[in-house]
Amino acid sequence: MTYFLDTRKWAQCGEVRRETMNQHVTGKRFFLSVALMLGLLISATTAFSGEGRHKPITEELILLIQEQPEIGSMLETSIAKAKKINSDRKTNPAQSLSEYYDYIDRASELLPQQVLERPAESLRDQMLQGICYFYFLVGQPLDELQGKGLYKNSLQYYPPFSSWLRKYADAWGEYLDTEASWNQEIYRQIYYAPEFGLQEGWYENPSNWKTFNDFFSKYLRSPDKRPVTAADDPSVVVFPADSVPQGTWTIDAKSNIHVENGLQVKLAKYYNVGDLLGEKSKYRDAFANGVLTHSFLNVNDYHRYHFAVGGKVKETAILSENVALEVAWDQKEGKYIPLDSTGWQFTQTRGYVIVDTGKYGLVALIPMGMAHVSSVNFEKNVQAGNKFKKGDMLGNFLFGGSDFIMLFQEKAGFEMTVELDKAKAYKHGLVGEKYGVMKGD
Repeated sequence: MTYFLDTRKWAQCGEVRRETMNQHVTGKRFFLSVALMLGLLISATTAFSGEGRHKPITEELILLIQEQPEIGSMLETSIAKAKKINSDRKTNPAQSLSEYYDYIDRASELLPQQVLERPAESLRDQMLQGICYFYFLVGQPLDELQGKGLYKNSLQYYPPFSSWLRKYADAWGEYLDTEASWNQEIYRQIYYAPEFGLQEGWYENPSNWKTFNDFFSKYLRSPDKRPVTAADDPSVVVFPADSVPQGTWTIDAKSNIHVENGLQVKLAKYYNVGDLLGEKSKYRDAFANGVLTHSFLNVNDYHRYHFAVGGKVKETAILSENVALEVAWDQKEGKYIPLDSTGWQFTQTRGYVIVDTGKYGLVALIPMGMAHVSSVNFEKNVQAGNKFKKGDMLGNFLFGGSDFIMLFQEKAGFEMTVELDKAKAYKHGLVGEKYGVMKGD
């Protein structure tokens, strides 16, 4: 899998087209697993007729099942379990294997336009429901996969099927690189959805957006649209992306973090930072006794990320692994809920940049692809030996919700300072706003 590293100067962001955009990740893009998927949920009764050949990506799945019938059997079981949990066809249209094939046909070339079935919901929530539904179907626990060493015993983590999921992400991403994926009606719907911020004057000229990917990877109009807090104070850590913090976790002396997984049954697990950074990293054990924190980007957030601290880059890498999402069905609310728990990131497509801050030691900045977001891209100049200021451009995601992890060494004495809202959740922050402080030894 190859990844392109894209750099652009702020002064060019309004004019320069994304000539290099088509060099991305092979397991790359895929966002409006979002607005796109929405069509799946809303048009539940208008699936393809099934007549004639399926789309190429669907044919690949059919061939895989012909070659490995056990995958078809497990997929049918997962779909049946999903139906048992939610049998409503408006929010679960694919309730058999044949309907799943029709669903994939539609989803792989679905225009990102909205026909809101639930007027009370925001466009963002409609989009998020689509991406969640996709993984709800293939995320059900399967007895056949117990004991196989997977992150969880669901089909989305089973290598033969997870490889097809990456191909599906590619297929949709290629469609979203075409001009057929963007038009004035789509733009109008997003413009009038306040949660996307297009009326805030934050972003570059919309005339630059010829495809959905152009829109999703948009640039800010200028740096002052995301001012950097305490730019000259190296102890202050800022938000690397527009996102909602999820908390902090202590790393022990063996580089493990201890977390609990599951909604009703709490399962204690340990995850090792060395696995997160990969076998080749020289810094796999550098964060023992330190701190891990991560934050969630929703589908409507600005999806470029920036340096949360200043310093010299020591090491960079991109690791291509799963394209998955943990999802639950909320019967009371009648909607799917994405679970941004701690632990799934250790098996997901991700990149990392190790930054030496000097006084406060090393900080790892780790953009994390979530669900169809298998595109994690760094700027071309983000290379070992180069120095960056806090707030400088680091890279970008494509397609939908994502996550951003930061690791701090023990000597940093990192503490998160983001306030809680009335629901006791951390408040959403913008790039450059204060995220925390490094107090030192």
